[in-house]
Amino acid sequence: MTHGNSSHYQVLRIPVTASEKDIKVAYRKAARKAHPDHGGDPAAFRRVTLAYETLINAKSRADYDRSYGSGFRGAGSPGGDEGAHFDAPAAGSRASANVRRPNTPRNTAEDAPVYVPSFEQFAQDGAVPLIPEDLARQQVHGMPRKRGIFGAEARIQREMRTVQLISRQILPAIPAARLINGLQSPADNSHIDHALLAGYRLAIIGSMLLPPGAYAWNGTALTHGGRSIAPPQLAHVVRRMQDIFPELNVTGWTVVHSTDGNLHEPVIDRHRRTAARPDNSHETVQVVNAAGLARGLKRFLSSGPAPNTVNVPVLARLLRGMH
Repeated sequence: MTHGNSSHYQVLRIPVTASEKDIKVAYRKAARKAHPDHGGDPAAFRRVTLAYETLINAKSRADYDRSYGSGFRGAGSPGGDEGAHFDAPAAGSRASANVRRPNTPRNTAEDAPVYVPSFEQFAQDGAVPLIPEDLARQQVHGMPRKRGIFGAEARIQREMRTVQLISRQILPAIPAARLINGLQSPADNSHIDHALLAGYRLAIIGSMLLPPGAYAWNGTALTHGGRSIAPPQLAHVVRRMQDIFPELNVTGWTVVHSTDGNLHEPVIDRHRRTAARPDNSHETVQVVNAAGLARGLKRFLSSGPAPNTVNVPVLARLLRGMH
């Protein structure tokens, strides 16, 4: 596959776990087929060369993976060529209604997962899937990792609570949902605590740990007793991920865990001016308690198109973005 909307891994027909030797072998095979001297397409040959030069170098490959394959050009890459990206319009746009999706009947989130592309099709075509089937079938990938010294215990505690909440209340209800923990942020040098993918919807999730009480969220600020509390800054990350994955509907969620473990605490009041349905794609970030996260994510993921779909290329790109 050497179309412009393919990742470098797809161009070379290798999995994201490919070794340096695998990359060299795949490049030689692809280059012979695409070389203009052998009747190949010059544009396809440039894509093959760009893919090889990016992936064969450990640093440029790591940079490419951290960018989720979003058109990154590594050092020394040929100029004037188009990087790997997806051409589908952003979810919710007028043009998105014309995006072609798998020709399958309307399914529900509770249905068994459907893998797109299917691993049976890979086998029939003799192609190498981007990730092994057993990895694609796994619902939870990665775990919260200790970052830094100060406050590491609190971070691990709240992130583990989020993992447990999603694993117990969301993943069993949506078999196609895939939770990826510990991602590199494509917007800056920070990290994304969690990403939850189901069908063509992606939730970026951060977490906080606060005492019980009444808090207010007005769409931009979280306050308690007249004091402003800064939630994780997710809006810019959500926007960047939406740019990288235009075929998805990407939203952000900050879950506020209570120090006493009560899922319904703290109480998060919504300002009337910004109150909206939790699945409203125009609202970039939601701030909710644990019970609100479980309820809101189920609604958001299950109401999307083909919610029982596991998008294998997107999942592969997310897994390569883990720190």
